[in-house]
Amino acid sequence: MIHLSRPPGRLPCPVAPATGALFVCLVLLLAQGLAAAPAAIRVVSQTVGTDELLLALAEPGQIAALSHLARNPDYCVAAEEARRYPSLSSNGDAESVLRFNPTLVLCTDYTRTEMVAQLRRSGTRVVIFDRYFTLADSYANLRTLGRELGSEKRAERIIAGCEGRVAALEARLMHASKVRVIAPSTFGMIPGSQSTFQDLCDHAGADNLACTLGHIIGHGVQPSEAMLTWPVDCVVVAGADLGSALAPFRTLPPYEFMPAIKAGRAVLLPPAQLGCVSHLRVEGYEILARQLHPEAFR
Repeated sequence: MIHLSRPPGRLPCPVAPATGALFVCLVLLLAQGLAAAPAAIRVVSQTVGTDELLLALAEPGQIAALSHLARNPDYCVAAEEARRYPSLSSNGDAESVLRFNPTLVLCTDYTRTEMVAQLRRSGTRVVIFDRYFTLADSYANLRTLGRELGSEKRAERIIAGCEGRVAALEARLMHASKVRVIAPSTFGMIPGSQSTFQDLCDHAGADNLACTLGHIIGHGVQPSEAMLTWPVDCVVVAGADLGSALAPFRTLPPYEFMPAIKAGRAVLLPPAQLGCVSHLRVEGYEILARQLHPEAFR
């Protein structure tokens, strides 16, 4: 029997074989941990709507690139935050996306089909969002992306915050009469039901006459003659200031003949809010409601 001598109170030093076995175990455990670790998530967002979702849910290191419009405040509500990240080129082809080495690409149902096919052939995961007209759609999209990123709890916190703001707005508008509105366009189209404008109206105490009187679904051709008979209280326009936003319609039929246009009865929304398809539209509800129903906020 071999006895190892040691000073009183000191533990014996481990023998060489034990040291070697411990080292091997540590190496094996480390290797198993590395093998089990998930690959880093790198996300490219191809549209403004998915930009806003991604910025809300992702860790900064998960964002590889945003759409080419993400930094433009006329299109993206979160443009200031988007400036921190790379953006795609405006041509929007698959090559411009893949150069960021994404593990996940966010697209919509209006993304070019050939681009989606090329991305999938490369082995990259693609998630396509195809519902975005209503706030409920935005909640569903938050939950979908939350699952992809492992950010389910963050998604639920955002949804809960939106629900609280919407409930507070509903309480303010409970006794308010709806204001009859339209959203004029210089392109000969006007938004009716199943549009983001209709969603704004539904939450801001407004009656979208293109829906209720024009029976237009989505963005339809404006019924110019019929519109002259609509009892429009107010028009909703987008721009930097009310005067410049109204200017095109003062000389454009049929709008130039409408009493609301002649009298300048209009409210102004930030351009990005008029077409916002993410949860950030709640701010648009509040902005529009304050202008249509100032008495409810006194």
